[in-house]
Amino acid sequence: MNSNLKWLSSVLLVFCLQLPIMAQDTLSTYKAAKDEMFVDHSYKPLTLKLSDDGSKYIRFLVWNQLWMRATENNPGTLGVDGQPSNNSFDIGIRRARFLAYAQVSPRFMVLTHWGINNQTFTNGGVPGGGLTGNPGGIPVTVNPETGIGTANGMSSKKPQLFFHDIWTEFKVTEELYIGTGLHYWNGISRMTSHSTLNFMAIDAPIFNWPLIELTDQFARQFGIYAKGQVKKWDYRLALNKPFSAGAGGRFDESRQVPIAANIVNDNWATQGYIAYQFLETENNKLPFFVGSYLGTKKVFNIGGGWHHHANATMSKSADGMSNYHDIKLFGLDAFLDIPLNPVSGSALTSYAVFYNYDFGPNYMRNVGIMNIGFGAGSTQNGPGNAQPTIGTGNIFYTQTGYLLPKSVLEDHGRLQPFGALTYKNFELFDTSSWQYDLGFNYYMNGHQAKITLQYSNRPIFENYRKSGSAGELIVQTHIFL
Repeated sequence: MNSNLKWLSSVLLVFCLQLPIMAQDTLSTYKAAKDEMFVDHSYKPLTLKLSDDGSKYIRFLVWNQLWMRATENNPGTLGVDGQPSNNSFDIGIRRARFLAYAQVSPRFMVLTHWGINNQTFTNGGVPGGGLTGNPGGIPVTVNPETGIGTANGMSSKKPQLFFHDIWTEFKVTEELYIGTGLHYWNGISRMTSHSTLNFMAIDAPIFNWPLIELTDQFARQFGIYAKGQVKKWDYRLALNKPFSAGAGGRFDESRQVPIAANIVNDNWATQGYIAYQFLETENNKLPFFVGSYLGTKKVFNIGGGWHHHANATMSKSADGMSNYHDIKLFGLDAFLDIPLNPVSGSALTSYAVFYNYDFGPNYMRNVGIMNIGFGAGSTQNGPGNAQPTIGTGNIFYTQTGYLLPKSVLEDHGRLQPFGALTYKNFELFDTSSWQYDLGFNYYMNGHQAKITLQYSNRPIFENYRKSGSAGELIVQTHIFL
């Protein structure tokens, strides 16, 4: 071996011996830099311990959901200034809530839940305001000749806080708990008791709460409930005293059909939901069903439920006689949430539900979430983003989401694209309709901090037939502690 080769071999040998040291130094430098940039986003529940072992405690939950929207308004919509408005852009509070529950004994628990919902720049508040608020009302009607606006309606400022849940619960056995109060242990479907903290789509489709703000208080009624789990069976049953609301229905002379509507009555209602859990068992300490576990559990449930309220609606016959109808609501659903690849963290979430609703003949309610449109509109939808939502007939709804592998965004969060599809076939209309929602969740720290983008399509009805559609783009920022 000549001298040059010996020299080269010596250099290579020294270099190879130095590689582990160089690699360790490089790794240490990289680790130090990464540690310096690392921010701890881990979530620790807001809990006040009342005993040394933590068995007695008070748990607090706080969450805000803010919406920014671009809405294609229904035909004939008027804006806040009383002028025609084809499109609107706004920001508002979808939910601002505070919940606290205390477990001071394994035998009893107390819970309170309060907050506000649906405050926009035009509605959601209380009248008045004076010099410190909005002294007038909206919408504003503008005189086309003088240009002077006249206010009428309600102020949007200073919405009133109210209780969503307030109930007490006692343990009878490991399989049976009894509670009473203004509660959310609802029947009909899983989504009728859905948590607002962990939706997969940006929100619920609303028809999952078919009594919303009529015979309930934001999806709650006064009642006595029983809940528990027996092996793989999960159940909740309730006897409720619904809120009295409504003035009754009518007879439609133009179509020669009765139209049912709510009436004030004094009858009790029964409801329940029972599900079989094929895989892991879900926690039922609180009534709120999870929308997406993000691959942390293996869940597959099939369930069914009902709500029955005797003589709760009324319609008129052609001769003017009053006919009374029971509210009879049924649901059947399935929920799947499973990790697909434990290493990459990918997961699949899917839910499907079929509703059969009977409120009496041709019953119909239009709903527009945080609707900022005014006027009557020129279609059967009404103004703004309203649409036929709750009525006598059948509804099928399904949603599916795929949590992408962790490597897609590395250490910057997770992405979950999703889609939802709705089929409605209401007795009032001559045609059925399909509509869809598409979007994705960007999870910065699971459901504790996320941003959701969703585009929603809704049908437009004229002369009792679907005549077109309109869209709405929503960005939601969501944080809960």
